[in-house]
Parts: sequence; structure tokens; C-alpha cells
Amino acid sequence: MKLRLFTAIAFTAMAVISCNEETASIGKSLTDEDDKLQVTTGVYEAFSRSLLADSVYGQNFECYFGQIKDPETETYVKSEFMTQFNLLEGTTFPSKELMLLGEDGNILVDSCEIRLFIDKTKCYGDSLTPLKMSIKELDKPMDENAKYYSNYDPEEKGLIRKDGMKKSMMFTVSNRTFSDSIRKLTGYQDFIRVRLNDPYTAKDGKKYSNFGSYILQNYYDHPEYFKNSYTFVHTLCPGLYFQITEGIGSMAYIEDIRLTAFYRYKKSDDKLTNAVMNFSATSEVLSTAKVTNDKEGLKRLVEDNTCTYLKTPAGIFTEIELPVEKIMEGHFNDSLLSVSMTVQRQNSLIPMNLYLIPAPNTILMIQKDSLNSFFEKESTYDYRDSFVANLSKNSYSFRNMGNMVTLMYTHMFVGSLLDPEWIKKHPNWNKVVLVPVTTISTATATTTSSKNTTATVSYICNNFGLTSTQLTGGNTPIKISVIYARFNEKKQ
Repeated sequence: MKLRLFTAIAFTAMAVISCNEETASIGKSLTDEDDKLQVTTGVYEAFSRSLLADSVYGQNFECYFGQIKDPETETYVKSEFMTQFNLLEGTTFPSKELMLLGEDGNILVDSCEIRLFIDKTKCYGDSLTPLKMSIKELDKPMDENAKYYSNYDPEEKGLIRKDGMKKSMMFTVSNRTFSDSIRKLTGYQDFIRVRLNDPYTAKDGKKYSNFGSYILQNYYDHPEYFKNSYTFVHTLCPGLYFQITEGIGSMAYIEDIRLTAFYRYKKSDDKLTNAVMNFSATSEVLSTAKVTNDKEGLKRLVEDNTCTYLKTPAGIFTEIELPVEKIMEGHFNDSLLSVSMTVQRQNSLIPMNLYLIPAPNTILMIQKDSLNSFFEKESTYDYRDSFVANLSKNSYSFRNMGNMVTLMYTHMFVGSLLDPEWIKKHPNWNKVVLVPVTTISTATATTTSSKNTTATVSYICNNFGLTSTQLTGGNTPIKISVIYARFNEKKQ
């Protein structure tokens, strides 16, 4: 009976608090005489500070490419990436006798290219700003067991093949190589095209007409390389590194990456037909982000105590020290019906401009000591020790923090009983960090017999887009509202 009462009272009490009504008579009105419930409230202060992110876990589904000048710090932000290509199991091509061969006896591939497909709704800056990219072939695959962070430099780590394929070219986010009539066609999507038609030399010294010929010829010479994505990556195509070498003013969101080769083969009637070989960079293979930020510019914001910041990519987080001991003082035997906190946004003082960076839409609240492991383990929030909040009415609200507060206090209480130095050894025990994130949702059936579906968050990664906001904090405390409940002991 008491469990049902607590559930009903929790909803009622939160509604009452939001209306700022008197709570003295809640227990009497909601329970019978034997089960009188005492409901009390409290308001506490939490203090926050900006925290330099330095680097964040860089294996993700988001891919940004470009370089811009941050109007808030007047410094530069550059996003680059490495990627592998996925081979679908069971991939087959026509028999070699039907393939068109070149003068060297190798499979003739007419052309080969990489296409970086762009989602214009997530880009930043001037889409006509010219940038220069460099593409470099990896010497060996990325380690599946390694944890790649956004400050990982593949050149510094010796991951680039010294005599491998290298390609440089200028590009713009809006592909103006096509006519306006083509660009207006339904389904058209801008993409950056990188042609790989130069002669290619493999590690063993064998020469091919282009990179596509190298891949397709090996399908016939070494079919074991094409068993699956793992063998393909570890024997034939370790991956590519995409760099920005010149240009400022544009950041593209790369929605899809494809390696495509165009070839011809003979049908049974000896007529040549055109065919395409495609490999995509998907979640089944590794893709990592590399972010270059001006740390001195970010430090100037971190040192501003009039507020705190959230800034991506790999920029600034907000750390909050929760008043756990004060919340629990005198309430050890009480139930926390509600613990809520709202963090308000502040308007930036920088002048409005055409490319002002937007505020992050979704943020994660995670215990500070669990920050790295949360993303490395590809965890999702559980409303126990991790929460998410979406930007609404110019603020981020967390309303079900009771489990986290109880968990923190229990760990501290038990730990201190076993070790008087526990708090000193665990200085972050009551600290959380606010981190801008991107959530990936999948559609799931509501019931097995229903056609209705609902979106379920299946993956959370660090936000690698350009976002920034100021939060009320620093020297100004953040209010935390608490509702307690306790059943009276029955008189014998």
C-alpha cells in the first residue's frame, strides 16, 4: 500500500511545488490516519565552474570536416577524421573472364572516386568558401581495441603510409560543378568528389592504373581478402585520413562516405555493360574524429567566473558540485520524492553575426569520474547516475535526480566508515559534468501485435558539431529543489 501511496504522492507533490502552494497538509490529505505522511521541502545551492575538455572520445557516428573562426574566442577550430570502409559479406563480382582488362593484364577500372555526402542542414559557415583538403592512405589499420580521442594525430603516431596514396584538392560545401538544373532535381544531395584516377603503387611494388583497379584486381588474385570487413581492412585497404590544409570559414557535416569504382564487363552476348563497385564508411568499421582547438582561447573563457560554458567540439564542459551532504542532513530515513535542478542559459555578449554558433540541443549529466568510461563503453543514460536534458525555454532541466543523490551519499557514507580518508581519496564523489551530446535513436515496436513504433535512444556520443552557450553559474549558485517524504510510525 505504501509503495502505491509514494507513487501518487510524488506526482502530486511535484505539481504542488510547481504551483508554489502550501505543503503542510499534503500528508494528511493523501493518506489515512494510520499512514500519515510528512512531506517537507528544501532548496539548496550548487556551485559550478567551466571545465576545459582538452579531448573527448573520438569514435562516433558524427563526422564534421572543415575549419572556422569561432566568433566567441576569435580562434580557429578544425575538424578532420580517419575512416575505414565496410565490405558487405557475400560481395561478388563477375568472373574474371568477363571483365574488361587493360594493357597490363589487370582489371580495367574506368574511374575511381570518393564521395563525401553532405547534410546541408547541419553545416556551418559559408558554403561557397573554398577549402583545401589532403587525403592520405593509412599504413596499417586502426587498432580495434584502442580508445581514440579527439587529439589523436595519425601522422605523429606513424599511422600514415609514407609512399602511399596522397591526394590534394580544393572544394566547397556547395558543389558548383553541377548545373543549377541538376542541383534542383528531387533527391539531389551535395557531395564532395575526390577523384582517385592517378596510377597507384601497392606496398609490394605492383602498379595499377588507379586505386579502384588495385582493389578489384585483388578480388581475383586474393579472394581471401574479401571474406569480410576485417580481412578487407587488414590486408587491402587500412583506411584513409582526411585533413584540412588551407582555408577558413566552413564546416561540413559528412552524412555518408563512399568509395566507388566504375568498371565494365561482358554479358553473355559479348556486349559490354557498365557496373559500379561501392564501399561505405559505416558504423561496422572504425571512424574517428580529430579536433584542433586553440586552448589558450578556451582557457580565457574557462577563467570567466561570471558564468560557465558549454562548447563543442572538444571545448568546454560545466562541472557542478552537488550539495549532497546538505540535502541528506537530517533526512537519512526520508524518501527523496523529487530532486530537481534547472540550469539557465545566458545571452552571449558578443555581437550578433551571420554565423553565430547555436546552443547545444541535448546535454548529458554524468558523474565526473565516469565521464570517459561512459562514452568508451557506449553506455546510455539510465536516470540513476546519468541523465539527459533538452534545451527548452532557454534552460536545461533535470527533474529526477533523487537516485543519483542517494547513490552518491551511500557511497560516501559506506566508504567513510571503511576508510576515514575516503573523501580525500575521492574528491569528485559529489561532482557531475554537463556535456553536449548527440543521441542516435532507433524505432521499436510498441507491442508485438501493434504497428505503432516509438523512438528509443540506442547510442550517445560526444557532440562534434559547433555549439556554444553560456550558463548561469560560476559566482552565481544554482538552485536545487528537494521534496522529502516520511511515513509516521504507527502507534502501538
